[in-house]
Order: sequence, then structure tokens, then C-alpha cells
Amino acid sequence: MLRAVLSGRTLALLLACSPVAAVAADGRVAGAELQPLTATPGDAQRGRAIVASRQQGLCLLCHAAPIAEERFQGNLAPDLAGVGSRQSIAQLRARMIDSRRLNPDSIMPAYFRTTELTRVGANWRARTLLDAQQVEDVVAYLVTLK
Repeated sequence: MLRAVLSGRTLALLLACSPVAAVAADGRVAGAELQPLTATPGDAQRGRAIVASRQQGLCLLCHAAPIAEERFQGNLAPDLAGVGSRQSIAQLRARMIDSRRLNPDSIMPAYFRTTELTRVGANWRARTLLDAQQVEDVVAYLVTLK
């Protein structure tokens, strides 16, 4: 993963210009994603269903996950097994919202962003792939993967 080393001043400027997170050299996430997107806590069971769904989250197209009943899991992106031990809740949330803000070379779609996107069909413009509660549900599930 590519991470830029940010000075305090650069990080403050980046955060002032962007509603999305930045990752410091030590892996900490700074920005709005530190806080949950909803007042209702995420539900790990619903999150697991979204991750497993080939119609909704589509996560298993690229990732493998400890979801034994789902065959044909991806290998283009990191395995999700143990991700809850490797990343904080804020890091997971930031990646779900828009992983390209953390790694510009990421192929993961922005699940909770509608601006600065290319090749978006007319029916999807101004719509996020997942709503705020669904993002929180997926984050709640990913945190359980220790």
C-alpha cells in the first residue's frame, strides 16, 4: 500500500480541502471518517450479508473472505480474513467510503461518494453504491474478522 508521509501542516491543509480521510505515515486515519456515518451502530450480520452478496456489495469479486458457503472468491485484493486485526475501525470506514483517497491506485470502488467519479451511468449519478447504514454494517462485520 502506498502511504504518503504527511507533516502536521500538510495534513491539516489536506483535511481542510477534502471531506475524506488521509493516512499518516503511522497508519492513523484523520478526517470525518473517524466518526460513524449513522447514529445506529453497524450490524455485523447485515454487513456479512452485504459482503457476501453478488448483487449488493460485490466484495467477493476481488477479495477472499472467511465465508465458506460462497464459492469463487477473488484474489485481486487483500484477503479479508484478519482485517479487523490489521486495520482500525476508522481505517476500515475510510476504505469503504473511498479507498482511492488512501491509495490512488486502488481498484476498489468508492462505496459512499458521489463526486469526482468517472464513467458513472446516468441512473447512478448522485447515488452512493451503499447507503450510510450499509457502510456501517460492513465495517461492523469487518471489525469482527480478527
